[in-house]
Amino acid sequence: MTPRISLLIASLHVLLYLVLALRVVLHRNVHKIGVGSGGDAVLRRKVRVHGNFGAYVPLALLMLALLELAAVSTTWLWTFGIALLVARVLHAVGLGGSSGYSVGRFTGTLLTFVTLLAMAVLGIWRFVAGAMLVA
Repeated sequence: MTPRISLLIASLHVLLYLVLALRVVLHRNVHKIGVGSGGDAVLRRKVRVHGNFGAYVPLALLMLALLELAAVSTTWLWTFGIALLVARVLHAVGLGGSSGYSVGRFTGTLLTFVTLLAMAVLGIWRFVAGAMLVA
């Protein structure tokens, strides 16, 4: 079985990751900041958005692909994949606009955590159910 849904979802996340990286690179070039943030609060937020994406998304995409290989329902796969993408866009917009509290940042973080938790629970359930069938 080819993980086609995971392939598309991962590809969309790569495009978003490149946009986030490009925002950092362009800001650095315009403001002549090579390393660090140079005391620039906007650059600091852009770097954090990019870094936060890199911290959570790879694990989430790995889980999505493993669930697809474990023949989890396509409804669940699409739900998780779209939820993760929406979560990361909300987080990027929310944190990108303000270093303090924002609805986008809060909602994006919460949705990311809920999606990761749901995928983990489903993965464990899938393993246990499969182990019981084999035993």
